[in-house]
Amino acid sequence: MKSHLSKYIFIVFLVFGSLSNTAYAHGLPDFTKLVEQYSPAVVNISTTSKKAKTSQDKSSIPNIPGLPEDLNDLFRKFFDQENLLEEEQRPSKSLGSGFIISEDGYIITNNHVTKNAGKIIVRLTDRREFIATLIGADERSDIALLKVNANNLPTVKLGSSTALKVGEWVLAIGSPFGFEHTVTAGIVSAKGRSLPNDTYVPFIQTDVAINPGNSGGPLFNLEGKVVGVNSQIYSRTGGFMGLSFAIPIDVMKNVIEQLKTNGKVTRGWLGVLIQDVNRELAESFNMDKPKGALVARVMPNSPASAAKLKVGDIIISFDGKQINRSADLPPIVGSTKINSTVQTVVIRNSKHLTLNVKIGELPSDNKIKLSSRTAPKIDATVTNKRLGLTIIDLTEEEREEFGMISGGVLVKNVESGAARDASIRKSDIISMVNGTDIKNVAHFQKIINNITDATTVPVLVYRQRSPLFLAVRIPAK
Repeated sequence: MKSHLSKYIFIVFLVFGSLSNTAYAHGLPDFTKLVEQYSPAVVNISTTSKKAKTSQDKSSIPNIPGLPEDLNDLFRKFFDQENLLEEEQRPSKSLGSGFIISEDGYIITNNHVTKNAGKIIVRLTDRREFIATLIGADERSDIALLKVNANNLPTVKLGSSTALKVGEWVLAIGSPFGFEHTVTAGIVSAKGRSLPNDTYVPFIQTDVAINPGNSGGPLFNLEGKVVGVNSQIYSRTGGFMGLSFAIPIDVMKNVIEQLKTNGKVTRGWLGVLIQDVNRELAESFNMDKPKGALVARVMPNSPASAAKLKVGDIIISFDGKQINRSADLPPIVGSTKINSTVQTVVIRNSKHLTLNVKIGELPSDNKIKLSSRTAPKIDATVTNKRLGLTIIDLTEEEREEFGMISGGVLVKNVESGAARDASIRKSDIISMVNGTDIKNVAHFQKIINNITDATTVPVLVYRQRSPLFLAVRIPAK
């Protein structure tokens, strides 16, 4: 009896175990058909760029003792020719990926794959090779458009990155480390990521294994449509660490259309420097919770300046779109039509204010122009014991060095206290306290003395020429 019971239990275990494994297998995506259908449209890209010719000073080539002068001249001439020949024939190579979007040979890749390339070689899965022409490139979005002279090429289908959801399965095809048509898969980890120096691209973050050589390759969804262009990885080793970033296909579509039509890409421009609002800053601005983009600087002669935006304004809505984080604003502004007027909602002095902003064109060289002002009278160094810092007025030279137009005080020393707790540092320049521009040391002291109760106020400092708001908890007087 026990023997029969044991067999029955064993059979039930096998059946349920099999069903469990089958269900698990059915819960995972099958990418085989997708790869078979669309991998022929993914290409390998290599570039060569000849090094610049170098001329060598003949005086640096020594004479050979015992040789007549005319033979030494001949020797030097031969040495120069060999050196130039060696330089000309030593190409540098770059490997990347791309994908074909039209049967007549338009190809998408990253700008950094083709930048400074002398020759661009495109290799297909059937081992055909073409020399590609660079139609145009956009450095800010890191997109490049190539064209090869061919017809009836395999193509991919373009999807929508807007409809993409976090947690959705995605697949990449590329040439990591030169291993052509490598397939890797994962999920969408996040959307709308802002990376340093890439503020106009709301990146798609994935955990798909991306390595050098994958750049410019497609990111597919389960429908076999391209939803992104693989562009960057976060790594401390140079290899994959679980954080990969792709340019959304909707951004790419706009860039490609402009490159085809105008040969360049234009973007909307507001003309502000912004930062995120954290919990402490939200408290200092009397906000219920952190949100919006805090304006740390308004550039002169900019659309923001014309619309009367002010430093300390918090942009919470732009053109009807909510701004939850500062990273939300640049992509929206960049995609806004130039010369269009949009409504911008800001929080100023704890009140909501709607401004009409006429969007300008983002300058190619977006540097802040500073005007020269008369140097202020230099007061003696003053220590504010209530905040725990020592300050001094700025000289004209210091103002120019730190990128200041007028006003402000220089922090000479920070002791223990409210200033240190708020992360104010030596050499910071305090430009604004609680919405009031600081003229000089005496004005700073007056503003602080007028605050009698313990409270948290926003303080604008300039650190290495960059504006930064800090929340300072001022103790009771």
